[in-house]
Amino acid sequence: MTNVAVIGAGLIGRAWAIVFARAGFQVALWDQFPQQVAAAIGFIADRLPELRAAGLLADEPDTVRARIKPAQTIWDAVHTADYIQENAPERVDVKRPLFTELERAARPDAVIGSSSSGIPASAFTEHLKTRNRCLIAHPVNPPYLVPLVEICPAPWTDAAAVERAGDLMRKAGQVPATVKKEIDGFALNRLQGALLAEAFRLLADDVISPADLDALVKHGLGLRWAFMGPLETIDLNAPGGLADYCNRYGPLYAKMQDQMKPLEWDAALVGRLQEARRAELPANLQPVRQEWRDRRLMALVAHKATQPD
Repeated sequence: MTNVAVIGAGLIGRAWAIVFARAGFQVALWDQFPQQVAAAIGFIADRLPELRAAGLLADEPDTVRARIKPAQTIWDAVHTADYIQENAPERVDVKRPLFTELERAARPDAVIGSSSSGIPASAFTEHLKTRNRCLIAHPVNPPYLVPLVEICPAPWTDAAAVERAGDLMRKAGQVPATVKKEIDGFALNRLQGALLAEAFRLLADDVISPADLDALVKHGLGLRWAFMGPLETIDLNAPGGLADYCNRYGPLYAKMQDQMKPLEWDAALVGRLQEARRAELPANLQPVRQEWRDRRLMALVAHKATQPD
């Protein structure tokens, strides 16, 4: 039996609890604020029947829910854990002392992963005696619906810890992608950042409306990207494959990249885009739309599960 500790019961922590419990692991869930754990348990209880109805839960919801146990202290959560997933706020001054506590309470052979979205593990683990078992395990929100998880070691992380984390993620039904060395934002957010940077440039120059820009992705690029990556996409978009595509369109992309100068996301631009979003989706309807998003993801994941990769 695999024991996992989930540290932090916010949006990401509670989602990780579903991932691990769904896979049959025993999950200890801890947060410094007990009310967060109670809220997380309620959220999980609501989501599990939906996952079962979508065909994304092999066991009965009550069986999966029973695998998740609230922990009263960090020690209670981690002292028997084979793997620990930390989900504290994205701040070095929070993660550094928390990892000190985790090292003190955890078994010496337990791998400790962080859900950090952009802070590298070296920024908050350098002082640890057992820093060689610490790494980044960055999910995509929500991880119980989007399986990709980036595994990124610090310079001192043992290769065995990276391998163990990847194996555990695969057993949990996730798709690990190893980022070989530390870089700001890792790989996934750098790809997303490149798209957002150009999107904001197009909007700042009034080339396209916010609604039409979103349409480009959700009715265009996103349809292909739901089952292919960018390299496979261009490989299939020219008769001679990737090299042929690069020969045909390389000069155009070079010209476009030369035009893609850095752009500051200033208050005026952000305010204009915020106003456009709120006109399309009033703030009080955001939770409703988030539930809609999750149900659409459930349907997409269920469909992909029936198709060959």
